[in-house]
Amino acid sequence: MPADGARPGRLAGRVAIIHGGGGAIGGAVARAFAQDGARVFLAGRTAASLERVALGLRAAGFEADVAVVDALDEQAVDAHADEVATRAGGIDIALNAVGFAHVQGPPLAELALDAFLHPIVAYARTNFLTARAAARHMRARGRGVILTLSTPGARMSGTGFLGNGTSSAGVEGFSRLLAGELGGDGIRVVCLRPHAIPEALAVSHTRTVFEGFARRLGTTVDAMVAERARHGTLLGRFPTLDQVAAVAAFAASDGAGAMTGAIANLTCGSLVD
Repeated sequence: MPADGARPGRLAGRVAIIHGGGGAIGGAVARAFAQDGARVFLAGRTAASLERVALGLRAAGFEADVAVVDALDEQAVDAHADEVATRAGGIDIALNAVGFAHVQGPPLAELALDAFLHPIVAYARTNFLTARAAARHMRARGRGVILTLSTPGARMSGTGFLGNGTSSAGVEGFSRLLAGELGGDGIRVVCLRPHAIPEALAVSHTRTVFEGFARRLGTTVDAMVAERARHGTLLGRFPTLDQVAAVAAFAASDGAGAMTGAIANLTCGSLVD
């Protein structure tokens, strides 16, 4: 809660774990959660990026706890969830915003099996582990919200993103199935599906990921993203970090209490439902 005693927001009193909390999306969502009154626990593999986000939150008068956690490590994820639940009295919200650098650009004939499997295995593993760890504590309270993160690749067809598209489709399928698993325990599951976020390119793994595409097109990542935003979306632009974070905060709130098993389409109309 803000140190100046401002009126609590719609997440007042809630406890939120954000895996990938030092990243662009994770950090933006952490700020939105904190502004809405949640106590935020940031987890990730890089202490410096986590502390950078935490310092910004603390400077604004919010609480922020930091833990170095490998979200692919089963024991580490479980131990961190147990520690948060013990310290804060439970877990109300869990977001997995972990990102993995992977290969994009090569077509099937040039794609190595390991490169194809890497994002599929990594995203499936981390989402399973973080959801299971949080759900164990949410179940005890009869409520909770689990948020996952996908990409438009889940619904698109084309060349050069076979691993990305398959892994994103897997996350969305996992989210729908998880909602069925946990709905009886009062736990909601919502998957956020943003498109590329231009302002995140400077601080996330996505620039490296997009470089394979850009090289094949004979252009730069920034020029490629700008072109696709202008001509590949209904709004002529891609989403901002604040827009994605605002939807995450709403989805985690009681205002979205009827929403579960849903995919939040934040693609600015590159995909339509």
